[in-house]
Amino acid sequence: MGRYILKRLAAAVPTLLAVLTVVFLLVRVVPGDPAQTILGDQATAEALAALRARLGLDRPLHVQYFEFVFAALRGDLGNSLVSGRPIIDEVVAVLPHTIDLTLAALVIGSIFGIPLGIWAAMHRNRFIDYVTRIGSLLGLSFPVFVSGIFLLLVFALHWRWFPVIGTSSSADFGDRMHRLVLPAVNLGLIMAAYITRVTRSAMLQVLGEDYVRTARAKGVPRRVVVWRHALRNALIPVVTVIGLYLGILIGNSVLTEIVFNRPGLGKVIVGALNQRDYPMLQGLLVIYCFLIVVVNIATDLTYGLIDPRVKHA
Repeated sequence: MGRYILKRLAAAVPTLLAVLTVVFLLVRVVPGDPAQTILGDQATAEALAALRARLGLDRPLHVQYFEFVFAALRGDLGNSLVSGRPIIDEVVAVLPHTIDLTLAALVIGSIFGIPLGIWAAMHRNRFIDYVTRIGSLLGLSFPVFVSGIFLLLVFALHWRWFPVIGTSSSADFGDRMHRLVLPAVNLGLIMAAYITRVTRSAMLQVLGEDYVRTARAKGVPRRVVVWRHALRNALIPVVTVIGLYLGILIGNSVLTEIVFNRPGLGKVIVGALNQRDYPMLQGLLVIYCFLIVVVNIATDLTYGLIDPRVKHA
């Protein structure tokens, strides 16, 4: 297992370098002058030249690239044009809120999605299966901001079970969790819809295998066959979907944070766009890509835990 982990971590190094390269090229090679975009069309030539020098855009492209990569590897993403603070400090201040939201949504999606998918597969083409499939289809059909507004209208404004504001400056853990419920449910139910459909499909395939029929013919209880034997072999595609959807979940958290008025990377991105904070946008793009790479590494490591054969591939 140790060798497998080292192999996956080593494979992540060129991926991270490729991510940094793509971010660098997207920002600098696309048409348009970042300095002109930041200062506007009425900026003087002197102001544009000063800002290009401040951002390092007046240096040769290869010099900018190596400075950017080495600085990013050291954790230095530059300073915000608006606040003047290091970008990494701005991100660290709000990142825990985004992580809380993402992990809570992941837990909700897995707790509901996996059992529902198994249940639907065990009752294929029956009433339970049809209800589960229709419910998951409805979950996939609602945009995250629409479902978020609906939850606010019903549970926060009408029934007043939860607060409208999705976070609090209080250190009280119970209050934080109470305010996290609606945003987490908003993302978690959409994730549950994905997981339900994939789990059902994977379980149907596994339940049709010869070893499952053999176990049932030998008198092994159906519950043991499903939960101990079939589920483990069906988890690989489920884990794949969870890993892939985590990247989408991080992106959807932007809209959820705005709808529920939560601090997080989403509000920082919107603020940077409104204020044309070019270095902040670049740094946030790097951080988002880094988080997705970390999620992919964790997904690969989970494969090795579920199926030992993967470690020898």
